[in-house]
Amino acid sequence: MKRTDNLSRGAAPRTAPAVLSGVFVAGTDTGVGKTTVAVGLLRLLRRAGRAPVPFKPVETGCAPEPLDAVRLRHAADAPAALDEICPFALALPAAPAAAARVAGLVLDVADLAARAKTLSGRGDCLVVEGAGGLLSPYGPGQTNADLAAQLALPVLLVARVSLGTINHVALTVAELTRRHLTLAALVLVRTTPEREPHEDWNDRLIAATAGVAPIGTIPWMSATERDDDERAADAVGRIFSDAALRRLFGKSG
Repeated sequence: MKRTDNLSRGAAPRTAPAVLSGVFVAGTDTGVGKTTVAVGLLRLLRRAGRAPVPFKPVETGCAPEPLDAVRLRHAADAPAALDEICPFALALPAAPAAAARVAGLVLDVADLAARAKTLSGRGDCLVVEGAGGLLSPYGPGQTNADLAAQLALPVLLVARVSLGTINHVALTVAELTRRHLTLAALVLVRTTPEREPHEDWNDRLIAATAGVAPIGTIPWMSATERDDDERAADAVGRIFSDAALRRLFGKSG
């Protein structure tokens, strides 16, 4: 199988801001609601007069458009082309490393970080959404955690409301701690409409087991509601106050 260099789509320019303002949105798994949270944050920032820049370095399962990246770009009114916001839109619905290999590409976290830093100059803060869970691989020994470390961004951890989430959160928080990555906050997202008996215990057991309590839960939203930037912002805004946004993203100007 022919493999091409990861810079075949054009190397990122070397000039970049030294310090980034923003967050890295990571999940405990795939399909946990990262995009909903990121879209809501981007729209809240726009409401506050900010100029957020979204970055989805790799999206898999694209047929052919990267639909998550399309949503992020729309929510942010981003002054950047879709292929800048998502430079690697890959067809195979799999981990980035596998999807890239099938496409004949080699992904490199340092290159992805350079692209993010350059793109951040288009606005005043950056919202990066990783692909899959925290340890989803981009290549040998390179994961979302490594990308977050390269960018030196605090991690906004997203987990689904489901049986097993206590274990998933605890393991992910332990890995963040092991890597000395800053945890900005933990958000839960309800991904199904039905409420289950275990949910009454989630917050307190996550706090007891992982050492961090969720700051809130995004309620279940239909596909139509999730696709509405303003509804996503309203849902996320019930968790993130203006003061919380300033703590995460700093002040504009």
